[in-house]
Amino acid sequence: MFRLTRYVSEILRPTPVRRHKPPGPVVIWNLTRRCNLTCKHCYAFSADHPYRGELSTNDVFDVLDDLHAFGVPALVLSGGEPLLRADMLEIAAHAKSLGLHLALSTNGTLIDDALAERLAVTGFDYVGISIDGRPSTHDRFRRCAGAFDASLRAMRLCRDAGIRVGIRFTLTQDSAADLPYVLATLERERIDRFYLSHLNYAGRGSQHRGRDAIVETTRTAMDRLFEHALVHARRGSALELVTGNNDADGVYFLQWALRRFPESGAHLRAHLAAWGGNSSGVNIANIDNLGDVHPDTYWWDHSLGNVRERPFSRIWRDESDPLLAGLRATPRRIGGRCGACAYFDVCAGNTRTRARRLTGDPWAEDPGCYLSDEELGVVALER
Repeated sequence: MFRLTRYVSEILRPTPVRRHKPPGPVVIWNLTRRCNLTCKHCYAFSADHPYRGELSTNDVFDVLDDLHAFGVPALVLSGGEPLLRADMLEIAAHAKSLGLHLALSTNGTLIDDALAERLAVTGFDYVGISIDGRPSTHDRFRRCAGAFDASLRAMRLCRDAGIRVGIRFTLTQDSAADLPYVLATLERERIDRFYLSHLNYAGRGSQHRGRDAIVETTRTAMDRLFEHALVHARRGSALELVTGNNDADGVYFLQWALRRFPESGAHLRAHLAAWGGNSSGVNIANIDNLGDVHPDTYWWDHSLGNVRERPFSRIWRDESDPLLAGLRATPRRIGGRCGACAYFDVCAGNTRTRARRLTGDPWAEDPGCYLSDEELGVVALER
C-alpha cells in the first residue's frame, strides 16, 4: 500500500527517515466467500450461496489467538461479504479483545442503523466501503440496481456512529472518468480516507483485465490524486489518500515531486526506499475462507498451507515454498524492465500476480507498470 498523504506531507513538513518492520504481517482474512453481489472485478468469484468447508467459529478463534501470539498488528475482515457470516461480530469482538487493530472491508449494502451501532460498539477501527463511481457506474460494476445508494447510506451511518470510514475505488478504463465525482463525494460526505486500487488480475478481475486503465488514463488519474493530496496537506486536512496494487505509484509520485519540488527529491527518495514497495508475502498475508494461507489476496491458487493443519505462525515462518522464498529475497530476482529499473528499491518489482497471469512467470516484469523505460532509467533490453 502506497500512503500518498504521508509522502506529500514529507514535502511540506519533513521528518527523519525511519525503517519500521512490524512484528508480524497485516492479515487480510476472507471470512466467507459468499456475497450478495456479483461484482465485475471480484478477485474471489463470489456469489450468493453457501460455500462448503468454511472455518467454524471455534476454528477462527484458535487462529486469532495464534495471530495475536505471533505479533500480527492488524486484521482486515473481508469476503465475499463478511457481514453475511452470522458470527462476524462475535469474531470481531474476540479480535478486539486481543488488542488487534480491526478493519472491515464491505460493500456496505447490508449495513442499517442497528448494524452500524453494533459495529461501533464492537470497536471496529475502520470500515472501508467500495464505491466505483457515480451511481450508474457503481450499479453497473456491482450488477445491482440501487447498490450505490445503499453503500452511500452505509458510509453515512458508520460515520455518524463514530467509526472511521473510507471509500475504496478500483481504477479501470470504465471507472476512471468518475474519479473526480468520487473525490467530490469524499468532501461532500466528510469522509476522511480514500483508497484507490489498481485492477489486479485475479478472479473476475482477471477476466476483465482488458478493461484495465491504460497508461495515459492511469497517469491522469494519479496526477489528479497527487494534486488533491497536496491541496489537503496544505490545508492540514485529516483526509488520507492511499493507493494499492501498483507499487509503481511510488516511483511516479517521486518523479512528479521532483518536477514540482526538486529540493525535496533526495529526502523523498530516502523515505520511499525505506517503505520499499511491494510487501506481499513479507508484511502482508491472506487467509481465505477455507483456511488456506496466501502471500496476498490475489494468490488464491497458491496455498502456503492450511490453518487447520498447521498454525499460521508456523506456515508463515516456513520458507521452503519457492514463491514465498522468492518474495522474501532481498532484492527479489525479477527479469525484464523491473530487474533493470533504477527505482527497484522503491517498488520491489511491483505486484507479481499480473506478471504471472500474462506470462506464466511470476518473476517476469510487471505489465502493469505505467512508466516509460526512460523514466525508469532502464537501459536497452533485448526483447
